Amino acid sequence: MEAAAARQRARPRTPPAEEYDPWTAWLYKPRTISVLLVGACLLIWASGALDPEGAASHSSSTSIKRGVWAMIAVFLAYCTLQAPSTILIRPHPAFWRLVHGLAVVYLVALTFLLFQNRDDARRFMKHLSPDLGVELPERSYGADCRLYVPENPNNKFINIYETLFDEFVVAHVLGWWGKAVMIRNQALLWVLSIGFELMELTFRHMLPNFNECWWDSIILDILICNWFGIWAGMHTVRYFDGKTYEWVGLSRQPSIMGKVKRSLSQFTPAQWDKDQWQPFMGPLRFIQVLFLCVVFMMVELNTFFLKFCLWIPPRNPLVVYRLILWWLIAIPTIREYNSYLQDSKPVKKVGAFCWLSVAICIVELLICMKFGHGLFHDPMPTWLIIFWRSAGVAFMVFLLAWSWRNHQKFRRKNL
Repeated sequence: MEAAAARQRARPRTPPAEEYDPWTAWLYKPRTISVLLVGACLLIWASGALDPEGAASHSSSTSIKRGVWAMIAVFLAYCTLQAPSTILIRPHPAFWRLVHGLAVVYLVALTFLLFQNRDDARRFMKHLSPDLGVELPERSYGADCRLYVPENPNNKFINIYETLFDEFVVAHVLGWWGKAVMIRNQALLWVLSIGFELMELTFRHMLPNFNECWWDSIILDILICNWFGIWAGMHTVRYFDGKTYEWVGLSRQPSIMGKVKRSLSQFTPAQWDKDQWQPFMGPLRFIQVLFLCVVFMMVELNTFFLKFCLWIPPRNPLVVYRLILWWLIAIPTIREYNSYLQDSKPVKKVGAFCWLSVAICIVELLICMKFGHGLFHDPMPTWLIIFWRSAGVAFMVFLLAWSWRNHQKFRRKNL
């Protein structure tokens, strides 16, 4: 029954035309020919195809930039109209086809960047933001870990004050709220929360940004910011999961306020059911869920290493754009991956967003490895090497023992 329900969730649930609300049915009718004609007119206007002399007045660099952006726009328009629909239908299937196109563009751009050397890549970033291409000082949060600074005349608790009112505190809370709404499993969220702090501890010899005080890492990050974000996100899921929904069409709403609420609800998920990851169902499922955690932490680590290698300051809009894009990609990715795990068919494949997410994560990691070569001079501490080797050995022993136990149970069951 669970597998059948998972397969049902995995199918695009776009209703037939006769089930659409009369007020919004026009949004779901194909307009490919009309958009093609409008797009052709826009290309004629933007490219100067009918005015070659006017187009020749642009410099070569301007023409190249305009051509690249037009190429991306044409590809995104094609994806919005013709790409296959995903398992998500809110706010509109075309929106998620557009996100699919953005993910492909990002993957292609990363692949291009991978084939450059580090200096050329940094210069290339200036085309995306003029203030880039300049070496940046990396901020360290662990230079002074004292809770009380008696020699400071203005504020004796300056270290706590500056850390508590840093912009990353809000980013932590909102980020973990978003993860909770996507993953919808509290135990898995805590594994990710503690796991990323271990990643910061592991790579603090490489990035000064990871050099945090113990109270910053344990109390402020894990016990306050991450906890509050997870708590708020899980309460959001439980609140909407416990409600009964009747998705009445916009035209049948009795009041103006009802029409406004129904319009806003179009931008929320159609289903709020909690995902059943079941990591202890067996060794294979445990590895599959662990793979999700590894990819999540790798995406977050790539954020800091890309900023360091490409000289991107934390407040640059490109950092925000990348996080927003990853958030949009992760929403259908997690739904697809959970449906893949719940599906019991012998032959199955992951969805398009799952494939794209892993591909983007791998290329980002390759860029960090290539451009980071020679930038990190401090070796990893010996105790960290011993810790992770011991953890790896313990993990392999645990999996082997678990697999042997399951094998023995299966044999006894079939005797």
